[in-house]
Amino acid sequence: MESTTPRIVTVIQARCGSSRLLGKVLLPLAGKALLARMVERVRAAPLAGNVVVATTTLSEDNAIADFCEREGFSCFRGHPTDLLHRHYQAGLRECAEAVVKIPSDCPLIDPKVIQRVLAFYREGADRFDYVSNLHPPTYPDGNDIEVMSWSALASAWREAKRAYEREHTTPYLWDHPERFRIGNVAWETGLDYSMTHRWTIDYEEDYRFIKAIYDELYCRNSLFGIDEILNVLREKKDIAVII
Repeated sequence: MESTTPRIVTVIQARCGSSRLLGKVLLPLAGKALLARMVERVRAAPLAGNVVVATTTLSEDNAIADFCEREGFSCFRGHPTDLLHRHYQAGLRECAEAVVKIPSDCPLIDPKVIQRVLAFYREGADRFDYVSNLHPPTYPDGNDIEVMSWSALASAWREAKRAYEREHTTPYLWDHPERFRIGNVAWETGLDYSMTHRWTIDYEEDYRFIKAIYDELYCRNSLFGIDEILNVLREKKDIAVII
């Protein structure tokens, strides 16, 4: 019998031009660039499929394209601000049947959470057009995963008109639940840390916090997850107070 498992393409959106922390995706973490650690963690989820770094066509992002070439990462270059177009074109190039959106500013993302969200989507691919762990969020911020069917992404790409919808890729989908079948994955603990634990990199102090977590955990388990991070925050108050 022919498999009905969708061909999943996971897109890590990355750029150098962050106004708050320039070049953050190439800052060092445990001996390699942050972007390399992102790809490492996403690839650790078996269902992530083909992982593509999607950057812009701006000259300032040549550094990302060059880095991907050196590391052997698949790279796609697209529109600087129309992320919906960039995700669509990256998925089109890779013949995707489902596209996963993961931002590059989440270097503490837990591979097990990625796997759980993708398993939920795959098991319900005939029931959902869009699945995330963000509507509503419950995981610590920085574990952001969104997956959409190819037909849903293509519809959004054709029809979304507002700048907000184009810039953030998925609002056209989750703003129209009457049209698209929306699924959500909540943290299995029953807790909600989405507002109290922010593990993304936007500012210098975020980088110092994330680097401290990597320095503490990476040598013990390169694919450390949420539980290990929470243990560090309980035991190492000097790290917990950085952000």
